[in-house]
Amino acid sequence: MFRVWAKIFKENRLLRDTVVIDDSAATRTSKVFHALEEACRELDLSVPIWLDKNIAEFKRIAKTRFTKDSFIETVDFDFLEFHVIEEDAIL
Repeated sequence: MFRVWAKIFKENRLLRDTVVIDDSAATRTSKVFHALEEACRELDLSVPIWLDKNIAEFKRIAKTRFTKDSFIETVDFDFLEFHVIEEDAIL
């Protein structure tokens, strides 16, 4: 099972969150992109752009924060935190 927790913060307060579950046989990268798209749909957001800092941070700790710079549209929050909370074991 692959689960991702997406959370919207403003002034260090959690405004909204959602958990996306993906049980498909897709690759990890596909699951990550799908989970981000699904989380943004549920939170009524445009999908953010993966900047170099987001990619490096996500590779290192499976978590990243998308700030206002990552969105094309104007957003009314400080950041979207995107965090893998459960991942399939690699055998």
